[in-house]
Amino acid sequence: MAMIDKKLLSILVCPVTKAPVEYDEENNELVCKASGLAYPVRDGIPVMLESEARQLSADEKLG
Repeated sequence: MAMIDKKLLSILVCPVTKAPVEYDEENNELVCKASGLAYPVRDGIPVMLESEARQLSADEKLG
């Protein structure tokens, strides 16, 4: 599994809310709690498109 660069992670924001995102290593996604979206990371490259994002479940939003 590809890790995401910490420097890149520090500057990435959700394209919907402009809030910071957190890397979810288990699911290989960038998660934005503010928008409730999870963006996939493919081959170490974040796909920061709302159309590619997955809606977080209620449990994930609380987590």
